[in-house]
Amino acid sequence: MSKKVLSVLLVLVALSTSASMAYAAEEGKEGDVAKLLPAAKVTLQQGLKASESAGKALSAKFEAGDEGLQLSIYAAKGGKFYEVIVDHTTGKVVKAEPITEGEDLVHARSQSAALAKAKKSLDAAADQAEHASPGSRAVSVMPQLKDGHPIAIVTLLSGKTMSSATETMD
Repeated sequence: MSKKVLSVLLVLVALSTSASMAYAAEEGKEGDVAKLLPAAKVTLQQGLKASESAGKALSAKFEAGDEGLQLSIYAAKGGKFYEVIVDHTTGKVVKAEPITEGEDLVHARSQSAALAKAKKSLDAAADQAEHASPGSRAVSVMPQLKDGHPIAIVTLLSGKTMSSATETMD
């Protein structure tokens, strides 16, 4: 086997291993969210409403962090983007930090573009997904454009099982 072929194979193995580890880490985080979510007294939709003081909500998700469960909402105000943290037990905004670079900025811009075409709100999309899946709770809502139309991907938790639903927003 040539050195060039061997090098390519090693790169592919490294990428595959890296992707598998990232997937496993994400799966672990979802499991952590499922374990921690019952402690949340605030729904995703209530968090979206609470974040309005920091701007128009672009997306929202419960996530497991180093300090436990957190409700993170991306918002836009005055042409700037923010990550807003809402206390999952009180529904009050804990902090709002500017998003100025990296993947977070790319995501915020993309979500803003999707919502610019939307006629339905994020909380309405989350409500609709929950209604279609009785006994479930919205864990995240992320807008995006699909074939030029705004949709929301809503992650739901029912018991210990995560699933997702796609809701139209036009």
